Amino acid sequence: MSTALQQLEHTYADAVPDLVANWAAAPVRDPAVVVRNDDLARELGLDPEALQADGLLTGTVPEAVQPVAMAYSGHQFGMYQPRLGDGRALLLGELVDPQGRRHDLHLKGSGRTPFARGGDGKAALGPMLREYLMGEAMHALGVPTSRGLAVCTTGEEIPRDTGMLPGAVLTRVASSHLRVGTFQYASASHGPEVVRALADHAIARHYPEATDYLDLYRRVVHAQAELIARWMLVGFIHGVMNTDNTTISGETIDYGPCAFMDRFDPETVFSSIDHAGRYAYGHQPPVARWNLARLGEALLPLIDADQEKAVEAATAVVQEFGEVYERHFQAGMAAKLGLREPDPALVADLLALLHAQQVDWTTFFRSTNPRDLFVDRDAFDTWAARWTPELDRDAVNPLYVPRNHLVDEALTAAERGDLQPFRDLLAVVTDPYTEQPGRERYTEPGTGPFVTYCGT
Repeated sequence: MSTALQQLEHTYADAVPDLVANWAAAPVRDPAVVVRNDDLARELGLDPEALQADGLLTGTVPEAVQPVAMAYSGHQFGMYQPRLGDGRALLLGELVDPQGRRHDLHLKGSGRTPFARGGDGKAALGPMLREYLMGEAMHALGVPTSRGLAVCTTGEEIPRDTGMLPGAVLTRVASSHLRVGTFQYASASHGPEVVRALADHAIARHYPEATDYLDLYRRVVHAQAELIARWMLVGFIHGVMNTDNTTISGETIDYGPCAFMDRFDPETVFSSIDHAGRYAYGHQPPVARWNLARLGEALLPLIDADQEKAVEAATAVVQEFGEVYERHFQAGMAAKLGLREPDPALVADLLALLHAQQVDWTTFFRSTNPRDLFVDRDAFDTWAARWTPELDRDAVNPLYVPRNHLVDEALTAAERGDLQPFRDLLAVVTDPYTEQPGRERYTEPGTGPFVTYCGT
């Protein structure tokens, strides 16, 4: 076994044993690595060849590694589910990279756990490649995110609504998998002392500067506000913003029916399961704030023994979300427009214009001649008369994002055994700001409409 795996730590399981279940990964019949992230492995101080030799990147867990399934609950589409957890995932342990940063090493698609809720615990190749692709694209765009270390096929076919599909396991890395739902579960199932142990772990791991539990809450609220602003700036739609998918660290995790918006419309929804549009593009900031209010509820006993005072203090903190979000969003929009200072009125009028004219979000900000994108060019001219860009915009506006039709095309080909479209798309979206001759089709929006699926 490699030195790196011998050094796996288990501070989370040690800190909150009530919130994990010791479990083993399902045997992998005929593993084969499909994609391996050597750059990420080296960032973590790992030898990718040694990792693969251990079998870890093929979903085979060495005996010396003691995986656990993490327990959590959560509000799913607004409805509280008291027991969710890692139904098809396992936390292998924690790695400390050469810079001293701690990361979770996690398997997804590794078989049923006590939290599987009737599912088979397996994953199909397409959704695992989607999560790998999206994580790498978001990382290249500067958005905090979990990342894929490898995807491997398992040699078995698994049943899904569309038929039998190749099974796969994703090995992924995150600064942690602590969620709002983790705190909800600790509060509802175990009470204040376990919530306190969980909060102490979160402080030590993510916010060592926090002065108390209210300050921890404030730091999480601010981190999520900045994250959602970054999502909005690149046109990203998560698709399933349940509290169990909302991190304490401020990273993006659990890429299911996610997508990037083409034509600008705040009501854009791609997810097949979001029938009411709860998690539409424009709803993401208020939903995040709502999710964070649920975290505040779980933390109330730690904030103040007097519940009324605790509620008042927590309410004041969660109300900071809007101001922090707006500050980051407006600063980001100023950079996208090449402005030295934010101009909220100019931005508001632009958003209305982009919506009315159905202009592609990514194309507009990178275009050298955006006027040509508008049907009503007089309307654009009226707005543009107030727009005086002074800064370089190419460095902050991507030319390439994972266009939905190209993602579907690549994943469909991969499931049929052809990985070249996936590799080509991955190469483009991991270098999103550099124009790549011959890759013009990767800048073109789809004709839609598109529907994305969670892949479970």
